[in-house]
Amino acid sequence: MSGQVSDFFQNIGAGLNQHLFDIGGVPITAATVISSLLIVLLSLVVARLVRRAMIRFSRSRSVAQAGSVAVSAKLIQYLIIGLGVAIAVQNAGINLTAVFAAGAVFAVAIGFAMQNITANFVSGIILLFERSVKPGDVVRVNDQFGTIKELGIRATIVRGLDEEDLIVPNSELVQSTVINYTFGDALYRLHVPVGVSYDSDMKQVRAVLEAVARGMSWRTKAKDPVVFMSAFADSAVNFDVLVWTENPWNRGQLRSDLHEAIWFALKDADITIAYPQLDVHLGQAPPDPGGS
Repeated sequence: MSGQVSDFFQNIGAGLNQHLFDIGGVPITAATVISSLLIVLLSLVVARLVRRAMIRFSRSRSVAQAGSVAVSAKLIQYLIIGLGVAIAVQNAGINLTAVFAAGAVFAVAIGFAMQNITANFVSGIILLFERSVKPGDVVRVNDQFGTIKELGIRATIVRGLDEEDLIVPNSELVQSTVINYTFGDALYRLHVPVGVSYDSDMKQVRAVLEAVARGMSWRTKAKDPVVFMSAFADSAVNFDVLVWTENPWNRGQLRSDLHEAIWFALKDADITIAYPQLDVHLGQAPPDPGGS
């Protein structure tokens, strides 16, 4: 019985050591293939476990930190898989230096063909480390206003005002001008112009506008509102009302609230909100040169 077991293991050993083919003069056996596949499989499992652990850790963080951790998890996953493949190739007895040298021309060709993808990938890494934009930021990209929903390796997802998702390549965020309303802080200035009649009491107008601006419940207490007379226009005296808020995402609704409050306050104070007017003066008709 023991002899049969011994023969069985000897046959397995002989099968594993059987020569299959050569790569660059290096003999490849079944044992080499199996061990290399196990190394790659192990790297895939480890990479997935590490990514899951990092994502689970990010759930207790803020939205911005969670997004950065998610991108970092993807990068680490790719690094672990790449390291596993390199170890598997080295385990097979293949010289990595020779492989890289042989594939240099091919890599250059692939680089030209995939330059946009490569640029987006590198831009994603830059955004990850610079943190110039991060999940939760309110931004304007290519005249599109929205909030960063997800920062990916190739592209960034931006949720627009109409609840649409914009897929923006990372290279555009790096190479073009991006307005980030929440980069340093969330302060945003609402600017509402208003014109009143020349017959109005300007001191009363200023007092009413200042009272309205200070009375907005959503304004930030860190900065006082500002009211100033901006111009003597053709049909009105123009004022500008400036109010700061920490909610740039809802700026449309907040501006509407401020407009309505100004309208009703001026109406209650019997102050006329000016509108375009044209005065036409009719003089005496010139005499008829023909005497008729």
